[in-house]
Amino acid sequence: MNGRAGLVGILVLLGATWGLTLPLAKIAVGPGGHAFGLVVWEMVIALILLAFLIVVRGKKIDFSRRHFRLFLFIAVFGNLIPTSMWFFTAAHLPAGILAIVISLVPMFSLPIALFLRLENFQWLRLMGIVFGALAVVVLVGPETSLPDPSKVVFVLLALIGPVCYGIEGNGVAKIGLGGLDAFQALFGATAVGLVFAVPLALATGQWFPLIKPWGAPEYALLVAGILTTLAYAGYIWLLGRAGSVFAAQVSYLVTGFGVFWSITVLAEAYSGWVWFSLVLMMAGLFLVQPKMSDNLEESSGSGKTDQGY
Repeated sequence: MNGRAGLVGILVLLGATWGLTLPLAKIAVGPGGHAFGLVVWEMVIALILLAFLIVVRGKKIDFSRRHFRLFLFIAVFGNLIPTSMWFFTAAHLPAGILAIVISLVPMFSLPIALFLRLENFQWLRLMGIVFGALAVVVLVGPETSLPDPSKVVFVLLALIGPVCYGIEGNGVAKIGLGGLDAFQALFGATAVGLVFAVPLALATGQWFPLIKPWGAPEYALLVAGILTTLAYAGYIWLLGRAGSVFAAQVSYLVTGFGVFWSITVLAEAYSGWVWFSLVLMMAGLFLVQPKMSDNLEESSGSGKTDQGY
């Protein structure tokens, strides 16, 4: 499993798994919305799985007061805002469009990293940001790009998610995890986020009841929550085996598989402009992300990621 072929296979599996959560989220949200309610249950699923992963790895659940600000920061910018916005826009946009939008994370992350002096300026990576911007323009500009041109505002709202992930990833890289591993930090952040998500869901009338006969939305939510947490666990495992440079390539696969699964599961169809936007986005990702070393061992063991905690 540690050979290059095995690691590439794991990388593809992670991309396919994460990509499948995109159409599943659209099925879960349905036409009725309930974004905050869906966030609550996704957090509950994540808490259960994360607790299991922490215990089986011989770690402990840490709720020290000194970590509260870290948990709150990740909860707000890594979960509450982006996930709520994701479920909200999923009710109005094709899942394949959102798969393209979510791949903007590295392109928002890079300018923030440059501002915080976490990255060095490179012209090629700047060109990647330009390609990403052009991809968005192509996606929302031509009248034939979206099934309904009036949905452009929801594409712009969906951009809030990648911006938040960019803030979160750079913020955590700047302040560190305070001695916690990624699973412990994510568990604490999810628990803190749940404290805010439940009142929000109730106050806005967006509670998503699960004590009722289950249909496609409920099963889609359950599967999406499990797959998201397992994919993240696999991503952390891959970081430890191959390093962040190799693992970062999962972004291409999540976007590509997201579009593929959206076509396969939801029978979505896209105009030529959307496909052109996807090509521009992939080119932007290629330029923005660090390049994989020919020697896999040179990039191993860093334990850091441009995509967050």
